[in-house]
Amino acid sequence: MRHRAIFISDVHLGTSGCQAGMLLDFLGENRADTIYLIGDIVDAWRLQRGWFWPQSHNDVVQELLARAKGGTTIYYIPGNHDEVLRNYLGTHFGGVEVMETVPHVTADGRRLLVTHGDQFDSIVVNAKWLAHVGDRAYECALWLNTWVNRAKRLWGGQYWSLSNWAKQQVKQAVNFISEYEQVLADEARRKGYDGIVCGHIHRACIRKIGGLDYINTGDWVESCTAVVEHMDGSLHLIDWAAEMRARDALPANRRAGRRNGTTAKEKEVA
Repeated sequence: MRHRAIFISDVHLGTSGCQAGMLLDFLGENRADTIYLIGDIVDAWRLQRGWFWPQSHNDVVQELLARAKGGTTIYYIPGNHDEVLRNYLGTHFGGVEVMETVPHVTADGRRLLVTHGDQFDSIVVNAKWLAHVGDRAYECALWLNTWVNRAKRLWGGQYWSLSNWAKQQVKQAVNFISEYEQVLADEARRKGYDGIVCGHIHRACIRKIGGLDYINTGDWVESCTAVVEHMDGSLHLIDWAAEMRARDALPANRRAGRRNGTTAKEKEVA
């Protein structure tokens, strides 16, 4: 599939929870004129606690650098987990340009502000130590989630996200997400944009908030989602984990045809 733009965030390379294999599969079947890496692509917080860098993580970096060398415009907007790169704003690494925020104009004329979003998270801004504590708790949840899903696979069950379930069940988390989304939409309006593209909270979403487009790309730890802009300017959320499950369920001959001509599972922006 050829797109006008691809938006990806929260890959968390350098952690055991990173689904680098799925991301490589996605990149192998999706191309774009412009790629936006919207923060937390590399998890420097975890790497400081102990080095973890398997070959698949290196393959993701090499694939992105190869795209940049091949003419794809790539912007890297650092987040809180890779905030060290904010010391290098305006510079290029192998053809990848590091920017604090980037304006994106869709083919149908909408102006979107592209930012990671952590600067609007009151915990990250005002209580960074608490954000690190939360990161440890999240890491424990992912570890538990891994073992739960190993047990489910023994019984033929499908992948299930513990932390996503917890976010839906805990009222405070739901309230935080709603407030976060509203604050970012307000920021886009204040700066004269038609919408905002962000990451940070690992909750993929495309919806209207007060007439503005709110687009969150999700992550590549649990949901394995990305947002793409088609050539006509329409924006879609792609659930690549669901796409891979659907593809693997097809007979071999239909699977080849799907790869050659059928779109991924998408949700169209209203």
